[in-house]
Amino acid sequence: MAKYDVAIIGSGPGGYVAAIRAGELGLKTLVVEKDPFLGGTCLHVGCIPTKVLLHHADVYDHFKNAEELGFEIPGVKINWPNILARKTKIVNKHAKGIEFLFKKNKVEWKQGWGKYEGPGKISVEKDGKKETIEAGAILMVSGSEAKSLPGIEPDHKTIVTNRSILELPEIPKTLIVIGAGAVGVEFASIYNSFGTQVTILEALPRVVPVEDEEISAELEKTFKKKGIAVQTGCMVDGVKKDAKGVTVSFKDKDGKAQTLQAEKLLLAVGRKAMTDNCGLEKSKAKVERGFVHVNQFMETAEPGLYAIGDIVAGLPQLAHAAMMEGIVAVTHIAGKPTHTINKLRIPNATYCEPQIGSIGMTEKQAREAGYTVKTGKFPFVGNSKATILGNHGGFIKVVTNEQYGEVLGIHIIGPLATEILSEAAAVLNLEGTIDDMMNMIHAHPTVWEAMGDAFASVRGLQINV
Repeated sequence: MAKYDVAIIGSGPGGYVAAIRAGELGLKTLVVEKDPFLGGTCLHVGCIPTKVLLHHADVYDHFKNAEELGFEIPGVKINWPNILARKTKIVNKHAKGIEFLFKKNKVEWKQGWGKYEGPGKISVEKDGKKETIEAGAILMVSGSEAKSLPGIEPDHKTIVTNRSILELPEIPKTLIVIGAGAVGVEFASIYNSFGTQVTILEALPRVVPVEDEEISAELEKTFKKKGIAVQTGCMVDGVKKDAKGVTVSFKDKDGKAQTLQAEKLLLAVGRKAMTDNCGLEKSKAKVERGFVHVNQFMETAEPGLYAIGDIVAGLPQLAHAAMMEGIVAVTHIAGKPTHTINKLRIPNATYCEPQIGSIGMTEKQAREAGYTVKTGKFPFVGNSKATILGNHGGFIKVVTNEQYGEVLGIHIIGPLATEILSEAAAVLNLEGTIDDMMNMIHAHPTVWEAMGDAFASVRGLQINV
């Protein structure tokens, strides 16, 4: 019977990062993956292919506005098959990259269905054959899948999920998106750029509901200017397929019954943990609605059994969160000192247009936590590089503890928000203050320097507005 220091079930971002770090720490490591390729949802049907399409949509937007930039590009056409081919090429390149890194760090991997079989044991099943493997520690990284609504099941042709929408052979003329979280607004942004008439239906009172309220309001305003119809506070009653596509019945925020028709319907109503048939019932691990409870080192109530990523209760379903959770888990398994995960130090990045980046507390959360809050806000209209880029909508909002100047949260909507978010993450992780950041020299002209004005705005000392 094969014996490893750690067996990892799942090769998504959390799983492959954990495996590589385990290899670097000298642990004999095995990864079990149900698919014939490495990388999981994020690489193959999530983060990476979606961002490829978003980049292509951004390039196309530049072509559409070429005249303003001094170029004449008549007759620009979208070659959708070529766009999809480039998406696939990028995904395959990075999947091969993970295989290379596994070899470099002496990480082994097997294809098959991995399952917990009790303390120190897992099974791997493939083609009806089952193998038992011993491991000193087991790390469950089984991931998540798209949720459906009651009575509305995707057929992956007309009613699609984040997976099947990536393979549509043609750009639809009309699209209804149910759900205005990150997945919903990103696909709405992509297809709006490519000429699709998009309508978003959201049950909650605002779009991107995990973000600061001012960010939500700005995104909705900008989407409507772009021609994306947005209805919040509405409840979907049912969906009927017909020769033209789908008809969605719903009640709007005033309770009035309405219907909408479109070629395609995207279900973007969240994700559920994939913990069924993983053997967790054979452990002491606490599982609630499919989500696994862990301690500060990502260990379950079953000694030696760890869980990370989208299946963990109370942590966001984000690839970069899973990556760090994996590092914490295997470092603890290796018996070496490690930090723990602070939920308020996990950044959010949403790649719609305009982009959104945030970290820490929203203004409302900070007030509810008892802080005496002081905020500052700097609009990108005052940033010269944003004007050069022709993308000067949005703002940076800084939430602080007025008493000490401690930065509690930073919320960005606008050009390169997901990139300049790096400074925001550094500030919060280093427990920086407004005064620290006001004394920092920001390069000019950059979109990034808007961060300096945003920090100064808390004191009323911003320069460029």
